[in-house]
Amino acid sequence: MGLPKLVCVLFAACCCCRRATGVPGEEKQPVLTPDLVEAEVGSTALLKCGPSRASGNFSQVDWFLIHKERQILIFRVHQGKGQREPGEYEHRLSLQDSVATLALSHVTPHDERMFLCKSKRPRLHDHYVELQVFKAPEEPTIQANVVGIHVDRQELREVATCVGRNGYPIPQVLWYKNRLPLQEEVNRVHIQSSQIVESSGLYTLKSVLSARLVKEDKDAQFYCELSYRLPSGNHMKESKEVTVPVFYPAEKVWVEVEPVGLLKEGDHVTIRCLTDGNPQPHFTINKKDPSTGEMEEESTDENGLLSLEPAEKHHSGLYQCQSLDLETTITLSSDPLELLVNYVSDVRVNPAAPEVQEGESLTLTCEAESNQDLEFEWLRDKTGQLLGKGPVLQLNNVRREAGGRYLCMASVPRFPGLNRTQPVSVGIFGFPWMALKERKVWVQENAVLNLSCEASGHPQPTISWNVNGSATEWNPDPQTVVSTLNVLVTPELLETGAECKASNSLGSNTTTIVLKLVTLTTLLPESSQTTGLSTLTVSPHTRANSTSTEKKLPQPESKGVVIVAVIVCTLVLAVLGAALYFFYKKGRLPCGRSGKQEITLPPTRKSEFVVEVKSDKLPEEMALLQGSNGDKRAPGDQGEKYIDLRH
Repeated sequence: MGLPKLVCVLFAACCCCRRATGVPGEEKQPVLTPDLVEAEVGSTALLKCGPSRASGNFSQVDWFLIHKERQILIFRVHQGKGQREPGEYEHRLSLQDSVATLALSHVTPHDERMFLCKSKRPRLHDHYVELQVFKAPEEPTIQANVVGIHVDRQELREVATCVGRNGYPIPQVLWYKNRLPLQEEVNRVHIQSSQIVESSGLYTLKSVLSARLVKEDKDAQFYCELSYRLPSGNHMKESKEVTVPVFYPAEKVWVEVEPVGLLKEGDHVTIRCLTDGNPQPHFTINKKDPSTGEMEEESTDENGLLSLEPAEKHHSGLYQCQSLDLETTITLSSDPLELLVNYVSDVRVNPAAPEVQEGESLTLTCEAESNQDLEFEWLRDKTGQLLGKGPVLQLNNVRREAGGRYLCMASVPRFPGLNRTQPVSVGIFGFPWMALKERKVWVQENAVLNLSCEASGHPQPTISWNVNGSATEWNPDPQTVVSTLNVLVTPELLETGAECKASNSLGSNTTTIVLKLVTLTTLLPESSQTTGLSTLTVSPHTRANSTSTEKKLPQPESKGVVIVAVIVCTLVLAVLGAALYFFYKKGRLPCGRSGKQEITLPPTRKSEFVVEVKSDKLPEEMALLQGSNGDKRAPGDQGEKYIDLRH
């Protein structure tokens, strides 16, 4: 029972005592029940002087606070006007609506008291008003035991702590496990609650749940609930749910493998041990040695995991886990688990180094090892072209073009991505054949050039040059060699040119490189066909005993030639502009006129506008150079062509 209620009871008892003793000359007063007013903290409470049904002109009223059986004057009403008395309520009291209602603003928990109203005009019985204050607590917070509880412990252990702050009056707390309320139970469940009174008069409630947990509580959800009352009715707030670590010994152990399902070489495989205990004990992973039949311990990482990355054929076998519980010193072993890594290995091609004369036939056979059914495919290495399926590849009437690398790919159809490839190089006997028979290079004297030469053959040829320079070689494949010569352009080199010679045991072949000096005379017609004078072009040449496609080699560059090219282009544009201006002045151009007009030249000069174009372009480049009648050059045609501007 609160202090205000106690005062009220004592006051009522005093009145009854006075009525019982019968004080002489005093009229008997009826026993009055105080009016109950409810208000939330921070709101305004309305105190009425008399029951709500009372009416009349309250022109003179005194309001008192009952404190420790004393009546303390806090407000006066005289002739309908209010007057505050000095004290704690001096600045929070005012008249509301009528002089019969006193408003108390900014209610606090300290205002939960008994108030007395004495009306002198009209003359009425004393009227008591009891003020009750309410405040909803904040959302409850819960803190679980993070250390954990062992099921073998006999004593009660703290499970969680619930705190509800700043409520009034003190809220009620209820605990739940898996949505079912918990009740006090001897040696099983104990709930201890306490409260703190803040300086504001509000209460902070703290409740501790202690219990003995079992193995089945490892996933149990605990939470607390605060029940409280407001003027609007009963309410409640719940905390979040928490779990508590529960420790118990293991009863069995087993092996797990990731990923689940069929495994193949190259997969990232992880082997781990698990038990039904908590916490997980120390593990060892053992594998059966196929030669001795003994289980041997495998090396694991700091987390006790065995990682096979990548998985290989020899990783297949029987694995077993062992656990040691340090709490109970009990050792448990799992059932053996057979791990199978599907594989393809030892891909072989017979013969390993095949050689054949041109025009003959060749048979290649592919073999491989696997624990699954295999499928074989034959591919051309350079192009990736599929040549056939099956373990045997038959090559009939082979030509030089058939030489080079082939691939045998052995794969398992039911395991996409499980395959192995074995290359084999087929040698076609023959003397060297050159990528280019002849080439023409425009150069500038004293420039440094990189001349390239490519030859193929079996046996693999060697390359030599007839001029001095720094040569480097590399081999794109076992039958091909590319040589690059770094030389300085001298008058002697311009006169003799350069020759690259490829030789093997069956013969030799050459590529001739003709060097031509760049001059304004030679560059003028060429400037309309080439994008840069420093670009080396090669002439196609159809050779006997060769059906290969001509290739472009790396082109040397000359900065000096580029500068000359820019100058020549500028001169050509100037000449062309002058010619157009001349035709315009003669009235031969239809500038600004309607209709069409033929560009004509004086008959005596028509034959002068014939431009001779000498080209050493490749066939694919020459296709762009056509006469006005649209005729294309034939591939390999290196003769001189003319563009007649008269047509």
